[in-house]
Amino acid sequence: MGKAIPYGIYDVAANTGWVSVGTDHDTAAFAVAALRRWWNAHAAAVYPQAGRLLITADAGGSNSYRTRAWKSELSAFAAETGLEVTVCHFPPGTYQAPTRHLPGTSKWNTIEHRLFSHISMNWRGRPLTSHEVIVNTIAATTTRTGLRVHAELDTGQYPKGETVSDTQMAALPIARHDWHGDWNYTLRPQPAQPGAEDPPSSAHRPDRRDLSRLVHPVVTGMPTPAWNDLLTRLAVPREAQREADLHNRRGDARRLPAGGGRRPRLTLADRLLATMLDQRLGMPQPVIGDLFGVSRMTINNAIRQTRQLLVQIRHTIAPADVRLTTLADLADHTATAGLDITTEIKSAC
Repeated sequence: MGKAIPYGIYDVAANTGWVSVGTDHDTAAFAVAALRRWWNAHAAAVYPQAGRLLITADAGGSNSYRTRAWKSELSAFAAETGLEVTVCHFPPGTYQAPTRHLPGTSKWNTIEHRLFSHISMNWRGRPLTSHEVIVNTIAATTTRTGLRVHAELDTGQYPKGETVSDTQMAALPIARHDWHGDWNYTLRPQPAQPGAEDPPSSAHRPDRRDLSRLVHPVVTGMPTPAWNDLLTRLAVPREAQREADLHNRRGDARRLPAGGGRRPRLTLADRLLATMLDQRLGMPQPVIGDLFGVSRMTINNAIRQTRQLLVQIRHTIAPADVRLTTLADLADHTATAGLDITTEIKSAC
């Protein structure tokens, strides 16, 4: 029968709605992807001078106040857009006010009675037999007060099980408010840093670190021919993923021919190697970022996207018996196989 997951954004001032209909999993990455598409395709043009964004959200689901990945993904969004993102969660149903119990407080959110209620009435009694029917029915929702809704299908993969470590959480530029800082907080954009797809346009970066020697069975857990075969299998889906990501950022079709524009900061081999270090050897992502000379956000995005591709081609990375936490640990581990990476480690320090 398929799966359809509507995630909505309601602009209170403009009385407009944006709904992404996902087909994979209702995760934090999916929720923020919907927010990103709304901003890049619509809101950035409507509010060109905006420096802040206020999000009111319920307390559970993919945007739960307890979900670390929600905050991590929002931090990446803030860094990409330069927006200061403030989130205010409606209290969970178990919250005890000083004088009374407050059940179902997420229903106070304006989106519930100005967007979702009208969508529900519009498709009432109509068989939702396909994604096309669902998207078109949502997009056809209007009201006498002028509500307009845009809906689109998101076929991206958002696997469950993404984890955010204590180290990663500590590095987030998050400021919790004085009153119920668990429900109310602000994510500030980090200082300008190159993103995962925002390198200089030169064909060869003079400061690119050559980590090709790390492509060794002691690190990857596979012989070189198998590594090369895996890269080949990932090449086409990675290019499609990159084009989709760039399209979402632009909000429209590409303006330059394929192959033009700026080259990725990390190659496909870099991304796969970083994912191996994360998934197979358990290295913290900030440490991996230091090794590759990129920001924590860049390496986080690269690993998350590569994991999606590996799920797509049904390739599993089996964890090794050893878990590494520092670059020194990595040097000691590779030394057991006679591989000296002292130079690479020094360049990362």
